[in-house]
Amino acid sequence: MLVRNNSNNTHKPVSDLPSAVANQDAFWSEFKYHRGSEIFGEAEPAHYVYRIREGAVRTHMLLSDGRRQIGAFHLPGDIFGVESGEVHRFTAEAILDTTVMIATRGSLFAGLARGDIRIAKNIRDLIARSLEHVENHLLLLGRQTALEKVAAFLVEMDRRTGRPAVVVLPMNRRDIADYLGLTLETISRALSTLRDQGILSVIGPMQREVVLHDRHRLERRAESSDPAEIVSP
Repeated sequence: MLVRNNSNNTHKPVSDLPSAVANQDAFWSEFKYHRGSEIFGEAEPAHYVYRIREGAVRTHMLLSDGRRQIGAFHLPGDIFGVESGEVHRFTAEAILDTTVMIATRGSLFAGLARGDIRIAKNIRDLIARSLEHVENHLLLLGRQTALEKVAAFLVEMDRRTGRPAVVVLPMNRRDIADYLGLTLETISRALSTLRDQGILSVIGPMQREVVLHDRHRLERRAESSDPAEIVSP
């Protein structure tokens, strides 16, 4: 469910989003989505662009055989929902309680038409960051072994969250599996292998907090694995 962030904390259904955004004087309008809420659906009109202020979002599509393919995880500061066509190719859902800034495509790109250099630079930087996530996902999927994929995923999340003492993953292992094209059991085995090698520890009640003991070795595992340590999909 979407919640509009204003003085009286009014709850607004998703269907009211177009008029709510269109009536704002500010360039961006702030909205809140509860965990598990759909922000937009696959094949819906792509009238708006979204930027995460707090929380996390996954974008995914359902394949013809019923499997879910996650295309990207978006974290604070990321922009998503930018499409080359008129409809969304993916469904976007809030992984956690999430605050997003929303703008109409027309208002966001109007500065480009006016030749506003500052706005053009901001849009370029936002879109470049989004494209970087897509490229990184392709590189992840191109890894040869499951262990390399999981290690590379953790390296990316460590970098995107600022290399903290504890990497708090907003997504669960099923999400990671659907992102990497692996099974849930394979993700668990790969994490156990990295733990047994002393590279990391997984802590917390939800098992989503990762303590990286040796980032250098994790990066090496992301590039190549010992044949004896290969985890099959």
